Amino acid sequence: MLSVDRLRVLHAIAAHGSLSAAAEALHVTNSAVSQQLAKLEREVGQTLVERNGRGVRLTDAAELLVEHAARILSLVRRAEADLEAHRDHVTGHLRLSATPTAVRGILPQALNSLREAHPRLRVELFEEEPHESLQSMARGEVDLCMVIDWMGSPLTLPEGMSRAPLMEDIGDIALPADHPLAHREILAIDEILELPWISWSRGSICNDWLYDMIRSRGGEPNVVHNVEEHQTKLALIAAGIGAAVMPRLGRGPLPDGVRVVPVQPALVRQVYAFWHTDASRRPAIRASVRALREAASAYDTRPVPA
Repeated sequence: MLSVDRLRVLHAIAAHGSLSAAAEALHVTNSAVSQQLAKLEREVGQTLVERNGRGVRLTDAAELLVEHAARILSLVRRAEADLEAHRDHVTGHLRLSATPTAVRGILPQALNSLREAHPRLRVELFEEEPHESLQSMARGEVDLCMVIDWMGSPLTLPEGMSRAPLMEDIGDIALPADHPLAHREILAIDEILELPWISWSRGSICNDWLYDMIRSRGGEPNVVHNVEEHQTKLALIAAGIGAAVMPRLGRGPLPDGVRVVPVQPALVRQVYAFWHTDASRRPAIRASVRALREAASAYDTRPVPA
């Protein structure tokens, strides 16, 4: 009889491309992964993994078994969720991935609410960019993700996911206080296209969005710096180095020398949570999404009227 634990190991090897990476994802030793794989190969009577440079290659038999393993692990998640729902107790271990601005803006209140309401639930937080959250969920490393995407540039979720909208986040323009546009009440979007931008890290969804937004209006982005860390970006703006789109979520106090001005039409980000549909009945998932929604509702996300 095939072992679910050994199928989980094979599935992790397929997802991560090596035995060592699978061991890290499963939080076990390399030796444990090798032993489980060897036992699975004896059970099926076929070679499942072959060396391929520094990584491994799955055999045809392994590829076939991985397809079944994905379905079996999905059923296991559903069974676990049904058992938790039957007990109707919010307990256990929930692994949560969240984007940095969401961690700053929403998670302190949400985690505190969960701790007070459900002391037997242990939430483990991982701060990750949205594309990293997608990968973590696809590999089975997290149970719940909180991500953002910009209006017009949606993330593509893995198959078999459910999602819950949490809020809309507005991006204002952060400018040096002595900039000619800094004391305007509102800016038209065409007025900002030629600003010297302090953007996000190259390859991030936010940086890609900034390029797409400006180019869609006939401009070409003048990106002078790529900076991810929030306070560093604000410090550069205060020094007069450039401007940035500064979302309201998790913004915090602005340093001297920086002023933010809203834009019309508004620059909007969608903030939402997603999880495996098979786990939808888990009380821990339901309670966590409720806590996230309650914390998100505290933000003023209304765009400036036209």
